[in-house]
Parts: sequence; structure tokens; C-alpha cells
Amino acid sequence: MSARIEQAVAKRAVVVTDESDKKKINIVGFDAKLLRAPFVLRCGALIIDYVLFIAAPVIAMLSVRSSGLSGLKLLSNQTNTIGWLIAILLAVTNFVILPIAIGQTVGKLLTGLQVVQKDGNNLTFSEAAIRHLIGYPLTLLTGGFGFLLAAFTPTGKALHDYIAGTVVVQGRRRKQ
Repeated sequence: MSARIEQAVAKRAVVVTDESDKKKINIVGFDAKLLRAPFVLRCGALIIDYVLFIAAPVIAMLSVRSSGLSGLKLLSNQTNTIGWLIAILLAVTNFVILPIAIGQTVGKLLTGLQVVQKDGNNLTFSEAAIRHLIGYPLTLLTGGFGFLLAAFTPTGKALHDYIAGTVVVQGRRRKQ
């Protein structure tokens, strides 16, 4: 976490643990506007995520193509199918499992961003599922304009963030 963000967190947020439930962490005074993820970093994280998603089928297709197959044989080849299955597995891992486990996709991890609840707590399974399985497709249906909301809203929330009740913040969170 950068020094600026650490200072902002120190000034604005107080972490209070619930003695009855050690896993429950209340963040008092969390300010999403102050920790807002820059739009450029969000775009960079998205590009990294989609490059990773498309890499497996492209590599599979190129390897099949280099073996001399073409046309319909290329489309029905098992290697190509395996490439798409790997891509789907990577997508589920990157867009659902990782955000639930660590609050970050690979792209967000590399750019230092994290997805949290609007109160600053970690995502739940249902929030991550809603954000990535319902919110992203709806955002894509807007022709990408749902992503542009993040550039113009005070908290930097895109359409899928509003749908799931999440916010993307700058800085890696320390383990509590």
C-alpha cells in the first residue's frame, strides 16, 4: 500500500474486531471516495484479465494450426476444445474464486487494486457472484458504457459495482 493510502486509511478508517465473531471485521469511517481506484488502473487491470482469459484458446489454436490442420478440422480439434475449457476454468478462477478469496483478480493484484464491500469489508460469495456473473454481462450489454461510470462517479463505481454493492479501492489490504 502506498504511503498516501496508508495515511488516508489511518486518518479515516478504524478497524474494530467483533469479539463474538473473530472473522467479522467492522471498518468504521471507511471512505471509498478517498481510496477510489484510478480509472486508468482499473482499465489496466481489465486488460490484463482479458489477455489472460484469451491466451489459452489462442495458444491452443496456434499449436493446432502449426501442426498443419486448417478449416473445419481446426474447429473440431480436441486441442482447441481443451484450450477453451482451460480458458473457462481460468475465467471462473480469476473472476469468481480469486475475488472471493483475496478480493482481487490477477489484473487487480498486479495493479494494486482490490474489490471490497461498500463498507470496506471483504467480498462475500454472493457479492462476487453477482458482480461477475450478473453485473459484468449487464455492463457489457451497455456497450461498455457501464464501465465508463467508474471514470465519472465520485466513488469510482462502475455499473457492476452498483449492482453488487461493491467498490474498487487502491492499495493492497494488510492481513488483519
